[in-house]
Amino acid sequence: MVPPHQPEHSSPFSVLTPRERDVMQYVARGKPNKIIAAELGVSQRTIEAHRARIFQKMQVRNAVELAHRVLSNGRLS
Repeated sequence: MVPPHQPEHSSPFSVLTPRERDVMQYVARGKPNKIIAAELGVSQRTIEAHRARIFQKMQVRNAVELAHRVLSNGRLS
């Protein structure tokens, strides 16, 4: 049985905040932190922190693994 606070068919991406999902899209496309930061209007350090949390939450070790997960789930927009 699934706990009431967690939908039965939840997306693996549902653990990410909206901003983390934004950053995830850039990372999955292979964009460097400097470009992501400039396009989102934040510092590189902020992007580094987002990437670290995304990797941890998605249980991946690098951007290649993240991109594979994103593509295999049809989440690259």
